[in-house]
Amino acid sequence: MKLEKSYPSLLTADLAAAERWYTKLFGRGPDYRPMPNLLHWELFDRGGLMLSSSEEIASRGSIFLYVADLLAERRRLGKAGIVFGNDIPGDYSMLAQAHDPDGNLITLASPPSGPFPTA
Repeated sequence: MKLEKSYPSLLTADLAAAERWYTKLFGRGPDYRPMPNLLHWELFDRGGLMLSSSEEIASRGSIFLYVADLLAERRRLGKAGIVFGNDIPGDYSMLAQAHDPDGNLITLASPPSGPFPTA
């Protein structure tokens, strides 16, 4: 498989509430509204995130978002009313977690640092 782009999809019960929450998280609204029950953010050249109120499109899940400055993102999001839990030391980066209004797990992670295990 030669993957071109990736778009994790998360299920939401209230698309309008989820749009407000993720607009705060990303600092901007969605890029596309391809269908009445689907919001779509382009987050980088090779992918983004989709939110949907349709179980056919999405199911409950989680997403890891690597950020350059975890502390700065915590401050920005705290001011917007999104509070992440305590830092969680990981094997390769620092993590912080929160749940969106529908219970999907959102994990902010500092950029990974090696060495990484190989399979």
